[in-house]
Formats: sequence, C-alpha cells, structure tokens
Amino acid sequence: MSRYRGPRLRVVRRLGELPGLSRKSPRKNYPPGQHGQARKKRSEYAIRLEEKQKLRFNYGVTEKQLIRYVRKARRATGSTGQALLQLLEMRLDNTVFRLGMAGTIPAARQLVNHGHITVNGRVVDIASYQCRPGDVITVRDRDGSRRLVQTNMEYPGLANLPSHLEFDKNTLTGKVNGIIDREWIALPINELLVIEYYSRMA
Repeated sequence: MSRYRGPRLRVVRRLGELPGLSRKSPRKNYPPGQHGQARKKRSEYAIRLEEKQKLRFNYGVTEKQLIRYVRKARRATGSTGQALLQLLEMRLDNTVFRLGMAGTIPAARQLVNHGHITVNGRVVDIASYQCRPGDVITVRDRDGSRRLVQTNMEYPGLANLPSHLEFDKNTLTGKVNGIIDREWIALPINELLVIEYYSRMA
C-alpha cells in the first residue's frame, strides 16, 4: 500500500490526536462518514487495528515498512513495543520534525527528500535513515535551505524538545545525544496492542 496523501483531518477525526500528521484540530469531535456519530461497540480486533493505524499515519510509513520495523523490534532486547516506538522516533524525518525544523512529519520528509538536510556533514535524502547517538543534523549550507527551515521554525509542531536531542537555533544544528525515552513520545498510543495485532497476523 502506498503512502496516504488524502485529507489529513479526516484521519485525525477517525483516530484521534496525531501530532506528527497535522497541527490542525478538527472542528467535529466524532469520526467522519455517514455512521460517524452512531459508532457501535468496537471489537478487540478493531481496537488493535486502530492503534496500528495511528502509528502508520502519524509516522507516515507504509504497511510494509511497519511490518519490517515490528520484526526488527522483536529481535531487539527489552520491550518489543518500546523498541518499535524508538525505531520510528529515530527516523531522520521524525528527528528533523522533533528538532522543530518542520511543522509536521510529512513536511520534514519533504525537507529530507529534497536534500536540505545533512547528517555528519553529508547530505542524506532518505527519510527512513536511522539516527544514532552522536549524529549531528544540520541544514545544508545554502540560502534556500536555511530560509525554508527558518520559515518552518516560526510555526513549530511540538513545543518541547525531547531530552535526547539538542538544537542550536543560531546555527540550525541539532545533535542526537541518545535514544528517546518513552515519556517523550508525543503520540498517545498503547504500543502493546500494535504488537498483539501483528502477533495475531504472523
């Protein structure tokens, strides 16, 4: 399945708050569609599916990519759910978003894809690049790139910078100091339900 490019607020109405997908809040607080207000009791499968969809839409990954991340998280030590969230959070597009260089994750992905971002002095245009502790993320030394990021920073997505990152607004340089802690993940989600959803599928 390809990446979602439809109306974002429709997804936010259906799944709840998705800080990475959109900064806007829907005017209506019930799901879209003909039966949005007459929502019946959801099955356990529907609840797990909804949590999985939250991850997919918030981080802008395809189903295939998410399955790959789940498999990788299962191989990691410790909690599989937490490892999955950390893998998604340490993606380059998400890190650029969390540094405040873009208002949403799709906007951050566009910055990365168009070659405006460098990691350790080299241009990286792959949004799924996994950031590691010690990586220095900065804006490419071009007027157009710097202007674009400075405009984005006037309308930041999330107010607080996570503890594993540091950012110098004057030089537009960010540094990854470690792996993100669970309490800094802004998306309200029960990651165990996502792991359960995929364990039923496997």
